[in-house]
Amino acid sequence: MCLATLAGHSYFFPSTAFAQGQDWEPSIRTFEAQDKVNPPKSGGIVFAGSSSFARWETLVDEMKPLDVINRGFGGSQYSDLNQYAKRIVIAYHPRAVVVYEGDNDLAAGSSKTPESVANEARDFVQTVHAALPETWIYILSIKPSKARWNEWPKMKAANSMIRDFAGTQQRVQYIDVASDMFDAQGKLRADLFAEDGLHPNAKCYALWASIIKPVLMERFGRVKKVGWLRLRRPIELLPALRAKEPRSREA
Repeated sequence: MCLATLAGHSYFFPSTAFAQGQDWEPSIRTFEAQDKVNPPKSGGIVFAGSSSFARWETLVDEMKPLDVINRGFGGSQYSDLNQYAKRIVIAYHPRAVVVYEGDNDLAAGSSKTPESVANEARDFVQTVHAALPETWIYILSIKPSKARWNEWPKMKAANSMIRDFAGTQQRVQYIDVASDMFDAQGKLRADLFAEDGLHPNAKCYALWASIIKPVLMERFGRVKKVGWLRLRRPIELLPALRAKEPRSREA
């Protein structure tokens, strides 16, 4: 277990091996204390999950103009997220949730299986939609990493099950961030990781943002209001405006 300070807050991050029975209550209470000082806007987009989100210091800036809330906490697993979903997801009444879990679930030494991880992802979806049926849920693929390369086959299997499940659900979408972490020869890109070989570095987060943000913008991007029309692209306005222009009188 190691201690890191990010954006003025202290977080505990476990080693690359499986860590069991951690108490995340202090982290959740820290979020709630922050919310009392700076209440987040209702209807934003919550990023919830493990340390791969908690360490994403540039998330808010990289997702602008979308309003996002980062609720990543330490080395959490799907079971932890499910336990605290009401307090760090549902409490914000978000229009969307982006989830990253499963990495720690299948770390070396864990008794979990790809099937159990997929089932816990399903439990999260059911928990959120029971309270917020209109909220979109975006589930990120579990990423490959140098530190957990031996576990990658299990992670791929879990990804496949979660992707298939998402395809059967309304307002649930699977986002693959793993495929682009391999080069053209199918080798894992070493330049995407922090020194521990596990967590994403700035280059990896930029890659993730380039994959995730377009998906969110497609559905939640702000629509411009121009006169009596609401358009995403001003060029679409031209034919309509021309039709409404008064014709000059002939001489």
